[in-house]
Amino acid sequence: MTTAAKTLAGMRANPRDWRIDDLKTVARRHGVAWEQPGTSHVTFRAPGGDKVTVPAHKPVKPVYVRLFVALIDSLGGESDE
Repeated sequence: MTTAAKTLAGMRANPRDWRIDDLKTVARRHGVAWEQPGTSHVTFRAPGGDKVTVPAHKPVKPVYVRLFVALIDSLGGESDE
């Protein structure tokens, strides 16, 4: 299991106490582009056009982690293994 897969599993189990860098690691592994034009928000955009904008505060609030996990899940098949 890759680091991104372990991180994603951890996010599913407990959406608390995650950092933006953790989300970026998972996004990179799943082919989700991200952009951070300023410093306060990061927008994750799936290849299909779906997007989630996350405030870049430490830690990321659980509601945003759940939205991010739902975005990753919407991509379909597992590319973790």
